[in-house]
Amino acid sequence: MLKISGEALMGDQGFGLHPPTVRRIAEEVQSVHELGVEICMVIGGGNIFRGLQGSAQGMERTTADYMGMLATVMNALAMQSALEALQIHTRVISAIRMDEVAEPYIRRRAVRHLEKKRVCIFAAGTGNPYFTTDTAATLRANEMSCEAILMGKQVDGVYDKDPKKHPDATRFDTITYNEALVKNLKVMDASAFALARDNDLPIIVFSLDEPGGFKGILAGRGTYTKVHG
Repeated sequence: MLKISGEALMGDQGFGLHPPTVRRIAEEVQSVHELGVEICMVIGGGNIFRGLQGSAQGMERTTADYMGMLATVMNALAMQSALEALQIHTRVISAIRMDEVAEPYIRRRAVRHLEKKRVCIFAAGTGNPYFTTDTAATLRANEMSCEAILMGKQVDGVYDKDPKKHPDATRFDTITYNEALVKNLKVMDASAFALARDNDLPIIVFSLDEPGGFKGILAGRGTYTKVHG
């Protein structure tokens, strides 16, 4: 399971989609797909709309969250387009029915897509408000029997403090779920983290900005943090 934020698709822009960046990420996925690895993806929607921000500005939380889910569908369709331009068969699977643009989520059908080496992009979160795309990624990773969640971020792992603000921040090569909780490290949101811990699903945090980083991790190379039991 590859989980990336919507902001990762912005490139140097402050909003929306940057097609060259989307293509670069698609090429990273292609490099791993060519190894025969079954790949699921969940993409956030923060580059278009973030439910919590809408709620903070006075919008009803449920409505704001549904708008955020729709933003993830837009990102998923953009990634599907980029992957299929690289001749990779891709299915966008939405937790909210919108049959004209995406398949509804049916677990057995999604598993079959993976068996046929199609990339599955799970969109619209869990289909429920009050849950983030981190939770959606962890839920789908468990349902698809994924071996790990790879979180592509703008930093190359989990640090004891924000490395962008603190030059002396220390990166962890490996850390347990409980240590991450005790140190209050923001690996992912609490409900998603608990779901991963309870099902002993490893979380690997790496930088999506490093060329070849996704493929390198599967080969045991590169810089990353592994969160495990």
